[in-house]
Formats: sequence, structure tokens, C-alpha cells
Amino acid sequence: MNKRWWLLSPLFLSYKKMVIFALQVVNYQNLTFENRFCFKNIIRIQNIYAIFEAVFKTKYKGITMDKFISVEQAVSMVKDGMTLMIGGFLGVGSANKVLKGIHDAGIKNLTIIGNDTAFVDKGVGILVANHQVKKAIVSHIGTNPETIAQLNSKELEIEFVPQGTLAERIRCGGAGLGGVLTPTGLGTVVAEGKRVINVDGKDYLLELPIHADMALLGATVGDETGNLVFKGTTQNFNPMMAMAADVVIAEIENIVKVGEIAPEAIHTQNIFVDYIVK
Repeated sequence: MNKRWWLLSPLFLSYKKMVIFALQVVNYQNLTFENRFCFKNIIRIQNIYAIFEAVFKTKYKGITMDKFISVEQAVSMVKDGMTLMIGGFLGVGSANKVLKGIHDAGIKNLTIIGNDTAFVDKGVGILVANHQVKKAIVSHIGTNPETIAQLNSKELEIEFVPQGTLAERIRCGGAGLGGVLTPTGLGTVVAEGKRVINVDGKDYLLELPIHADMALLGATVGDETGNLVFKGTTQNFNPMMAMAADVVIAEIENIVKVGEIAPEAIHTQNIFVDYIVK
């Protein structure tokens, strides 16, 4: 047996059936969205991604999965009424080409989840300015006067979530957790309608996990299989959003060959990325 297999053998024996299943779905792109989501959760819950990757690289080194699509194809997957997680901080680290395509297509009644609503002419802000968003789950809106105007006119619903809490709620959605306890927001409008749980004499808000139909990520560097690197503050919410949506589309600035990114430098592993837009 290959030495690498001996190193993996204790875990491999425990999850042998899972690994066999993983290898049987090499043609991952042909799975339905529902089955693809189930497959991702198997990988997450059983924590066998490292095993799957080792087996894949060792025995199926020559096999690649083509995830490349055009902006037009990406936009065609977005439907009226969808919930979208949109990576970015004031438009930095956002999938701006795809967002522009959604804007031009006039897709409406969207619920967006992200740090903010950017600016009127940048990032996700262009969708708000074009009246395509019915609800935004965000940390702040102060940089986009159109968001404020639509909130005041009751055209747009805003759910304000403290930034750290928003990150944790998304992380819970991706990790399959039931929620997170935090003291942030106690005694404020943030606490309205939420359960308060006392632990060792201290009160906490129970914040529930967030999921989305689709996540749109903006990566600085990525390889041909979808391993992603986010430079500086472009990382923001992107990695955790990749785990909390049924379908994940990454718009990559600089695409490199497989192997050119050091494994320890990868922020989002390719198993979480369904499609790549150049």
C-alpha cells in the first residue's frame, strides 16, 4: 500500500463508505443543486474532505472538473425572489461582474445578505438603487443614501445585525449549528422578538443560523478547480458564505494552475465552489 494511504488508514477505515461515495461523484457538476448541497454537507459533517482530496489527487490525478461559466450563465441561475449572500465590504471582495449582470437583467424581489449595501454605484448597491432588493440583512447602510431612502419609504425591509453576530450566524449556517449565544444587542432593537437564554447567571441572545440559495464571492486568486485566496480585506465574509449557500459562484480576478497555490494559503477549498466566473 502507498505510504500516504497508511497515514490515512485509521480515518479511512472509519469513513470508507463516504470516501467511495465521494469518488463516485467525480462528475460533480451533473448533480442537481439539492444533491450537490447534500454532498457538501456530508463532507462537512464527516470532516473527510482531507481524505477525499488525498485520494482524489493520488488515484485520480488526471481528472478535472470544469466549473467555468460565463457571466451570462451565472446570471441565468439567479431567479426572482432568491436569497443571495454577497461577499464584500463596501464592494471590496464582491463579484462585481455578476452583480452588474443581475442589475442589467432586472431580476427582482431579492433578499440580500452581506456586510452592507455598499454605494449607489458600486457593489451590491447598484441592485438596491435599481429597486431589485426587497430585504437586506446587513450590518450598516450608511454609505448608500438610496438604501436609507427606501427604508424610510418602507419600500425596502432592513434587518440590522451587528457585524460580528452576522459573521457568526453565517458560520452557523455553514457548519450546521443551531445558533450562537451572544450578549451583543441585549436591551436594544436587535433583541426584539429573540429568545434570551441565561447561562451561569448571564443573559445571552440566541441568534439563529442564516442560509442562502446562492453565494456570490469575489476572489483575488483562484485555481482551475475553485481553491480561492482573498487578498487583504477582500476576505471579509467570503469564506464563511461559501459554506452557507446551496450554490456558490466565485468571480476570480487571477486564475492559476492547480498546484500554484500553497495548500496552507487557501482560504476557501474547491469543494465549496460550484462555479467559476473569470
